Amino acid sequence: MSRMTPFSSPLLLGFDAMEKTLERLAKNGDGYPPYNIERLRGTEGCVERLRITLAVAGFADEDLDVTVEENQLVVRGRQNDDTEREYLHRGIAARQFQRCFVLADGMRVVAAELKNGLLSIELDRPEAQRLVRKINISVKD
Repeated sequence: MSRMTPFSSPLLLGFDAMEKTLERLAKNGDGYPPYNIERLRGTEGCVERLRITLAVAGFADEDLDVTVEENQLVVRGRQNDDTEREYLHRGIAARQFQRCFVLADGMRVVAAELKNGLLSIELDRPEAQRLVRKINISVKD
C-alpha cells in the first residue's frame, strides 16, 4: 500500500522537493541553540530583509560554519574539549549543533556577524520579476 500525502494530487506537479522540505522541518533538532528571526524595517521600495540571531555563547568564529546548501541555510557549531583544564564542576558543556533554515526562492545571505555571543545572519530577497511566457502551439496534420 502506498503512502498518501497532500502532494500526491496529480494537479501538484513537481512539488517533491516541497514534501521533502516539510519532512526535514518536522525533524528539526532539539532547539539548541535558541534563535530569533526578525523583519528589518526599511524605507519604502526597499527589498525585504530578515535577520536570524542565534545565541552561541562560548563559540569563537572559527568554531562556527555558515553555509547555504541548495535552499537551506545551515549553521554548524563545533567546540573541542579543552583537555588542559581540570574541572571541579562542569555545567557548561562543549557541544556541537546544526541548525537548518529553509530559504524561499530568491532569498540570499548578505552577511554574518559574531558579536557578544550572538551570531547574526542577514538575508534579503530582491523583488522578483514577474515572468510571463507564451507557449506556441504547433498543429500536426
